[in-house]
Amino acid sequence: MKIAVLGLRGIPATWGGVERHVEELTVRFAQMGHDVTVYCRSYYCKDYKEDTYKGVKLKRLPAINTTSLDAVSQTILATAHIIPKDYDIVHYHSAGKAMFTVFPRIFGKRCVSTIHGAEWQRDKWGAGARTVLRAAEWAAVRFPHAAISVSKCLKSYLEEKYHRRIRYIPSAVNDPVFRPPDKIREFGLSQKDYILFVARLVPEKGLHFLIDAYNRLDTNKKLVIAGDSHHSDQYVDELKQRANKNVLFVGYQYGEALQELYTNAYCYVQPSTIEGLSVTLLEAVVYGNCIITSDIPPNLEVVNDNAMIFENKNVDGLEEALKKVISNPGLAQQLGLKAQAMGAAEYNYDSIAAKTIQLYEWVLQDKWSSSLSVPEPDELIEAPSPYGLSLDLHKQEGTSVSRE
Repeated sequence: MKIAVLGLRGIPATWGGVERHVEELTVRFAQMGHDVTVYCRSYYCKDYKEDTYKGVKLKRLPAINTTSLDAVSQTILATAHIIPKDYDIVHYHSAGKAMFTVFPRIFGKRCVSTIHGAEWQRDKWGAGARTVLRAAEWAAVRFPHAAISVSKCLKSYLEEKYHRRIRYIPSAVNDPVFRPPDKIREFGLSQKDYILFVARLVPEKGLHFLIDAYNRLDTNKKLVIAGDSHHSDQYVDELKQRANKNVLFVGYQYGEALQELYTNAYCYVQPSTIEGLSVTLLEAVVYGNCIITSDIPPNLEVVNDNAMIFENKNVDGLEEALKKVISNPGLAQQLGLKAQAMGAAEYNYDSIAAKTIQLYEWVLQDKWSSSLSVPEPDELIEAPSPYGLSLDLHKQEGTSVSRE
């Protein structure tokens, strides 16, 4: 199968949940024997000079790197490049970009979209942009041959609003790699002496609520912010101004350093006001972190009742949750063990790669219908267990996926 993937910044992923999601999936597609091309924004991939990444072809295109034009400019160029090519499947990620599926469809391409969240709800957009993004959400459901949602609550919202079938295929995480503190010592961090937050520093992640709540605490535990700006410099400046001296902004962290941060955190806080399905929250779960999270449905979908939950946007509630966890190490340990026992069996990349390829095959064979009145095709692929088992799709050779 010849597959084109676009609507993301690029791979190999350095920051961004969608980028990590696409990297993990497309590498597995290539290992299955499929011909995969990912369309990348030139600025995002400037430090990686190769034309392929782990068997995935990379097509770099320029983008106008501003808040309003970054994604749309590169997606338009990528769509124009795709139309004359002989791809079997064209897969757009995020509703804002998937509105462009109408053009490859006109030229006979089979199109799939993945909707990662209700983008029009994000605080950074003005009234005009919200109107456009609402229209894009409609288009992302209506124009492709099949649409994917990364969470069950998002699937329900989309099906109820647009009366179209949505395929639920969630985000995922790799097996945890537990590491003692080494690289993070340069930040003055050790075991269990900090509270962790990992995300892009944008308003909908709710970091301003966390900082306000943390500032009220009497604690020697630091607050570590792993993330940075993305067209949100003014917001980040405001965060740094309101933060006290024990709040550490360590920038984007990857690889071993990020593994160390998850391994050694006292607790992990997810104060987001909007999510599709948070990869960083899934990662905190598989690392067995004590979780404190806002009560928005996508977060509750991940943690169930295995976390300390506070009312969305309620600083008093977040302060109280932090106090309970910090003053009671036994409670923090218990919540961490509950999270780790819950694991992420539903959220492993081998499983979602298999389900995504299956959906592509259904689309190519005209087995998938977007009508809610038509039964879904039978589920042909058993989802493999997480933590070490590799994918065996259609008994192909060379489909084993190694885990680092």
